Amino acid sequence: MAKKRGASSSRSKKSRRSQSRKGQVKKASWFRRLFKLCLKLSLLLLIVGGVGLVYLDAQVRTKFEGKRWALPAKVYARPLELYPGQQLSRDDLKIELKGLGYQFRQKASQSGTAEWASRRVRVYTRGFEFPDGLESSQQLLIDFNGAQVSRIRDARGKDLPLVRLEPILIGGIYPKDNEDRDLIQLQQAPDYLIDALIAIEDRNYYEHFGISLKGIARAMVVNVKAGRFVQGGSTLTQQLIKNFYLTSERSLSRKLLEIPMAILLDRHYSKDEILEAYLNEVYLGQEGLRAIHGFGLASQYFFAQPIQELKLHQVALLAAMVKGPSYYDPRRNPERATKRRNLVLRVLQEQGTITPEQYQVALKQPLGVVKQQSLHKGAYPAYLDLVKRQLREEYPEEALNSEGLRVFTGLDPIAQVRAERSMVATLNKLHKGYGKSLAELQGGMVVSNPHSGEVLAIVGGRKTRYQGFNRALDAQRPIGSLIKPAVFLAALEEGYSLASILEDEPVTIDLPNGDQWQPQNYDRISHGLVPLHRALAKSYNQSTARLGMTIGTDKVVDMLGRLGLERPVKSYPSMLLGATAMSPVEVAQLYQTIAGNGFQVPLRAIRLVTDSQNEELSRYPFSIKQTVAPGPVHLIQYGLQEVAREGTARSLYSSLPADLNVAGKTGTTNDQRDSWFAGFTGDRLAVVWLGLDNNEPLPLTGSSGALRVWTEFMRLEKPQSFMAERPDSIQYHWVDDATGLLAGESCEGARQLPFIDGTEPKESSGCGDAVVKNPLDWFRQWFRTE
Repeated sequence: MAKKRGASSSRSKKSRRSQSRKGQVKKASWFRRLFKLCLKLSLLLLIVGGVGLVYLDAQVRTKFEGKRWALPAKVYARPLELYPGQQLSRDDLKIELKGLGYQFRQKASQSGTAEWASRRVRVYTRGFEFPDGLESSQQLLIDFNGAQVSRIRDARGKDLPLVRLEPILIGGIYPKDNEDRDLIQLQQAPDYLIDALIAIEDRNYYEHFGISLKGIARAMVVNVKAGRFVQGGSTLTQQLIKNFYLTSERSLSRKLLEIPMAILLDRHYSKDEILEAYLNEVYLGQEGLRAIHGFGLASQYFFAQPIQELKLHQVALLAAMVKGPSYYDPRRNPERATKRRNLVLRVLQEQGTITPEQYQVALKQPLGVVKQQSLHKGAYPAYLDLVKRQLREEYPEEALNSEGLRVFTGLDPIAQVRAERSMVATLNKLHKGYGKSLAELQGGMVVSNPHSGEVLAIVGGRKTRYQGFNRALDAQRPIGSLIKPAVFLAALEEGYSLASILEDEPVTIDLPNGDQWQPQNYDRISHGLVPLHRALAKSYNQSTARLGMTIGTDKVVDMLGRLGLERPVKSYPSMLLGATAMSPVEVAQLYQTIAGNGFQVPLRAIRLVTDSQNEELSRYPFSIKQTVAPGPVHLIQYGLQEVAREGTARSLYSSLPADLNVAGKTGTTNDQRDSWFAGFTGDRLAVVWLGLDNNEPLPLTGSSGALRVWTEFMRLEKPQSFMAERPDSIQYHWVDDATGLLAGESCEGARQLPFIDGTEPKESSGCGDAVVKNPLDWFRQWFRTE
């Protein structure tokens, strides 16, 4: 029994040892399987991670080496050219320099500054890369004799025959993300900007490899204590990755992606390359929908100065804002911004970058930011609207908002300021004089050069900085008597003369629908038999309607087309008195042809377009074609001057000099819903419309409303006198004004009028008659006879 128990015990031990070995084998097998699984997962993660890194690396390099930003097209005004003998006052020059953001100081010692004296101005220009070459920065001493430039010298005292200032940047055409930036190179950064940026944002920038382990650890501690993600410990490289490649979202996933990308960026590119990209990418503010990116644009936005001209305290403010552009916005939060700026200055002083003296001087400086509305960039939305429309006829939208095109226009900032002041001041006076009925009075205005067709200024409404409905381009309103020159021009082509006698009596015209049209004169009085020139000057409706119906409305429609109206116009009787609706810019085109002696010159805003490298892409040259014979145009020019001298616009000479020849026409529509005036001098043409957007009646006529805006503008502009060129086909005769028959100079009621050969009167009034080879002195001032 004992042997059996022993044998049994021995078998039991062996069984336990066998089971133990089996367990160990199983355990080892499980560990091996786990190890293999981990190894496979690790390999898989390495492969995925490697592929991910390769992908990230490709993304980093592709975007950084390719087209980094969608660059908006930049639109410039005309450059102001200065020369001895030029009609330009010191106040005019100041308008231009303010638009350019020049600083007015006791001594013009650096570019972008001006020094004012009683009869001279010293200007230190910035220089500009024009399409036709570089205009270098230089010091100019400009002498004035009243409202005229008398002499221009450089810093060495050498007389200069001609110089030009840099053009004002008036706006841009932005990409869909509304990001705007002015690119700068690293070497263009002002003194202390790089030092301030590194000192306050990333002190070890030139030592680390894209990330700061110390910064990450410090941020982790802060985040753990806060119980949420509040700090990232970002280097400048990481900030660039976040802004340039990723989003501003605060999340762990974004942060984990940011780190390898920062390392890759640092591995492939130099510190200076990364820093230059950062200077142009960093977000620094918001203007409505437009995002302000980069220090180049921020300098203009906050100080209205190029970045190269910034002083220490200004540089410190921009560097201070990087941490929180909204929180440290100097316009909304000046105390916070000042405190943060002073911190930057203190750090610079502690590091020895600036001296204690510089530190103390900078501390005492105000923030010095300009008011947003005082910036000229984007200050001319109505003009920019016209530029965009003309550009889109030739360029696709993507090219306009992403290729960095440079667009040079004919905008005259001095004329634009005067047009705006004239409009706003006159509307305010009318509101004050007429009360609530004109509280919402609006206006539109177009100013052009009558010789070249270049648009110089546009006012789109009472709020001249408002980027909304552009009344100068889009307000389609009946033009009233502004159409009469087209009616009379068509009649003059049909053989009528200025002396032709018209019947100004009531007239009834049957319409196709069975209604009757019975036009009346504004004064409700019929004037009997009147010469054609007086019917135009006094703007008689009855005689005009009779004349138009006699020659045919189709002739008037044809004349409108030849004057430059591009839209079709229905031929119906009431169009003879201006029932046809047009915009101010369309009216300006009609009168442009009249002012241009019958040569149709298309209105244009753009002179030249270049690419971002300053290579010319397209030019918009002066184009011209004769569409109306010079003889009839000469006669209508006489008639329009009579409007100003003796007719409905004669009040303009209460403000303008008597020796200034002006030609123009007033316009008032039914129930006085619209007030118009279109007129021109020797070098300025302007069209003004006033009215209410709801089309309610006005207590104004063309002469009591729009003419006042026009007159105020010309008073400020001091234009050249209009001198009409006399064609060979024109002869001057003395005629009896009442009968239109030939008369002698000394006859009572005699008037000297120009005639196209063959249209002069054939009969005498019985008081002598004369053909005048050369007009008398009083008439010579109206017309160029050589």
